[in-house]
Amino acid sequence: MSDGQADPRGPGTQRASQAVMILLRLFRALERVGTDLTPQQYRILKLAGAGGERSAKLAERLAVAKPTLTAIADGLVAAGYARRETEPGDRRVVRLCLTDAGRDALDRADEAYGQWLDQLLAETAEPDQVVLALDALNEAMDKVRRARHAAAPDPPGSSSLNVTPSPGLAAPPAGQPRAGAGPA
Repeated sequence: MSDGQADPRGPGTQRASQAVMILLRLFRALERVGTDLTPQQYRILKLAGAGGERSAKLAERLAVAKPTLTAIADGLVAAGYARRETEPGDRRVVRLCLTDAGRDALDRADEAYGQWLDQLLAETAEPDQVVLALDALNEAMDKVRRARHAAAPDPPGSSSLNVTPSPGLAAPPAGQPRAGAGPA
């Protein structure tokens, strides 16, 4: 506290508050990286290129409501970065697939984000440790998400937006986190 007294919330709360502020600052910096995509569009394209999930799971991984996911997907389709394909035999299931333009936009964004992160990491004493810490946080978020939703089945009649892998954009090896994966 500014008057020299100890924070009544305790050091753990103060440390968490500081960490949240750092994460928010990093996110704002990522929003300013010069790409053709917003961070949410980037994450959807990365997931669309990496392999399929139902719309409810995809929206949850992106930490957005289903209507928000639909709006972002609409923008990607309108921009020519993605296309929707219906599932043979079940028109209710829609797949979001990357187009060539989407793969190109994703490649450009990967390059821009990579340069930004490399520059930032170069200013740290131990860049590999920073990346390992980020990987550990990503794994922890995945574990929390899985535990929270393990017993929650999809509601009856919920529609699916399955995401299919696109050629050239394979999923990472088992045990490796997906780039851009995890809740925001």
